[in-house]
Amino acid sequence: MKFYQRVANVIARKGFVGAWNAALGKLFKTGPYSRMDVREAREEYERLVKEFKEKTADIDFPGLDRFLWYHTIELGDGLVTPGNYDYREVVDAFHFPEDMSGMNVLDIGSATGFFSFEFVKRGATVTSVELPTIAGWDTLSGEEDEILKALTQFHRADSVEEAHYLHLDGPFLFCRELLGLNVNRCYSSIYDLCPEKVNHQRFDLVFIGDVLLHIFSPLKALNSVAPLCRGKLIVSQTIPDVMEGLPLAVYVGGDNRSDCEFCWWLPNRACFTQLLKRLGFRTVEFVSEYRTIERPSYNCSTRTIVHATR
Repeated sequence: MKFYQRVANVIARKGFVGAWNAALGKLFKTGPYSRMDVREAREEYERLVKEFKEKTADIDFPGLDRFLWYHTIELGDGLVTPGNYDYREVVDAFHFPEDMSGMNVLDIGSATGFFSFEFVKRGATVTSVELPTIAGWDTLSGEEDEILKALTQFHRADSVEEAHYLHLDGPFLFCRELLGLNVNRCYSSIYDLCPEKVNHQRFDLVFIGDVLLHIFSPLKALNSVAPLCRGKLIVSQTIPDVMEGLPLAVYVGGDNRSDCEFCWWLPNRACFTQLLKRLGFRTVEFVSEYRTIERPSYNCSTRTIVHATR
């Protein structure tokens, strides 16, 4: 079986998010979740998928039946997207301000847009950042074509451009239209973010959710983001509990490409603290953790919320 076919099989079996994160549960603490928790998550997800298909059967929106939903989002009139991640019950763990009126917010790697829409509902002006193409993901030399082929196959797409629309852009545009919320979309890699890309704005709050583990160079990315932040940077991240006396980043990319695991580096707390302080943030706090069950892989994982303040 060719590599792209193996990748497509992993995506179909675990879901794309699950394909990214399955290995993390083997390396770092997860849960605790019981079999009952996982069973309930499976039943809820299957119910959401069924109800979403029924309620959108008559909606004419290009590609809707092939979208990948990263986030569970309530769109009104009982319509809820069947997301890989459901943050509705854990959003308090992020410690966002309840009232964000007058705040200018940058949401990096926003995918379907749960957090962008949440910030707008709290009163903020929001710029959502997402890749201009799925070909922009950090993948190893020699693997790009096969991975893109697997993604187009997974989405039943005719091109990489169509797969990108079905994977990232279409779901966001659909939710924004139904919610009627004003969120500006900026297309850029995190490495290429600069004042010109965001209309020379600086932001009171910058949010990076589950992005840094999927890129080759977290420091380069943070170096691009830091000048855009005039207030607080919030990062959601799996953080390994290893050798906390030393600033270390753990490599989790594996030694072969038998699985579709697009995770590369996980800095520990000491590493995050030094990186962010070197970039000019005065304080770095690890304010909370939350646990989640990813769907449809049903992997259990733990995320840490990091607040860095100017």
